[in-house]
Amino acid sequence: MPHRGQDAVIPPIPTCARLPRPVYPRMFDIPGGHPIALHSHPWVQFTYARSGLMQVLTEDHSYLVPPQCALWVPPGLAHTASSEGTLEFRSLYLDASILDGFQRPCAVLQVTPLLRELMERAAGFAPDYPEDGVEARLLRVLVDEIRALPEAPFKLPLPTDPRLRRITDSLRADPGDGRGIEAWAQEVGATRRTLARLFQAQTRLSFSEWRQRLRLLAALPRLAEGVSVTALAGELGYDSTSAFIALFQRHYGCTPGAWAKRLGGAA
Repeated sequence: MPHRGQDAVIPPIPTCARLPRPVYPRMFDIPGGHPIALHSHPWVQFTYARSGLMQVLTEDHSYLVPPQCALWVPPGLAHTASSEGTLEFRSLYLDASILDGFQRPCAVLQVTPLLRELMERAAGFAPDYPEDGVEARLLRVLVDEIRALPEAPFKLPLPTDPRLRRITDSLRADPGDGRGIEAWAQEVGATRRTLARLFQAQTRLSFSEWRQRLRLLAALPRLAEGVSVTALAGELGYDSTSAFIALFQRHYGCTPGAWAKRLGGAA
């Protein structure tokens, strides 16, 4: 996740021990190119970016949050975030009391049209909205909707072994690097069998599956920047444009050109 040297920022986070209400709506913008510094919350954070492509990094996963998706961050999970363009955030902080025991790991979630409208409405609520008023009832519906959201395919597991992390950090910086696992084994001083075993154990993916998922995630911000599908296929190390399009469509359910239009880039 390149930060290009800009100063990291932390969005305004309540310093109180308890939220003023069980569901606390927030609305703020983060300028493009300014990473959000490592931080955590004592409550669930549900963040929906109205615009922009948000990249989030935790100790063991990398997440990409495109428009029409949101991120669920459980309490206490340290994370950083960045974006090339300005992010317009709509966030909810959720106290455990409103979740009735519901828990889930950090995940990118597919946002429904109903949830988008509810988030826009909630963004205008005062922090001390009446707990017996229409605001509280609407937010209860919003929480129920959030709990039912399906997960979207925009996360990449990160290994903890230093040798694997050296490989994955290098590939995240250059997804088009075509070196196979044998070459990487020689690079980091391990056997091919050891690397293959560790990749499967720590990411639940083979090396080739992990790199394929990385490339498909790396394609999204480049499409948003307006890079052509043909140029991007070569940049990411695919043998042909048609192979890239086929894999992209199989993973995301649409073509790279359709995604480019959704993200505001030129197909």
